[in-house]
Parts: sequence; C-alpha cells; structure tokens
Amino acid sequence: MTKPQVLTRRADFLSANRGTRVARPGFVLLIRANETGAQRFGITVTKKIGNAVVRNRMKRRFRALLREILPEAGLAGTDHVLIGREGGIERDFALLREELLAALARAGAGKGDPPRKRRPEGKGGPRR
Repeated sequence: MTKPQVLTRRADFLSANRGTRVARPGFVLLIRANETGAQRFGITVTKKIGNAVVRNRMKRRFRALLREILPEAGLAGTDHVLIGREGGIERDFALLREELLAALARAGAGKGDPPRKRRPEGKGGPRR
C-alpha cells in the first residue's frame, strides 16, 4: 500500500474536526473522508500538554505509530488526525498501538463518540 501523506494546511485539520471523533486515554482520533482520495494524517499537541520537548516527543511517538499502522489498518481516502492528550506521553507504545487499532476499527464501523457540546458564544474568547 502507498505511504500516507501528511496534513499541513489548517483548513484540513478544521475539516477533520467536523468528522468522526474517537477518544482514548492517550489521544483523540479524528476521521473524515477527503476529496483527494489519498490516505492522509496529521498530529496536533497543545501547549497544555507540556513544554516543547514534551510535545515534540509525543509527536515523534505518534508519527512512528501512524506510519506503522495506517498503511494496513487506516481507512482509504480519509484524513486521520491524532490529538495528544495529557496521559499520552507516559503510555506504553504497545498500549498506544492497541488503542489506535481499536479506535480505527471503531471509526471504520461508524461508531464515533457523541459530538462535543458547543460552548456559549460569550465564554472563552472568540472562535476561529
């Protein structure tokens, strides 16, 4: 199978955010079909997780995980976005692999988590 492409545009990440969401203890997986027909992935880790060293370590682990699993278990013609969660950096790599496989199976079956509640407009500053 071909190597997955990397998401770089913000619009692609925002588009994936409107798709299926599957939460796991170490990460949140976002899945959404794309118009290119290619299998693509993206990774995002917020500053809430830690400093740059911690965030980059988490992104390296996620990148290795996605490059290993997506060619066989990923959904064709789909954008896959991993959002790092606080417990993700300490989790065992084998456990992360199992969680990602389970999340991909769940998303492939169309069984995502319920959509997040929208916050009131006046709370938390402007929306982008």
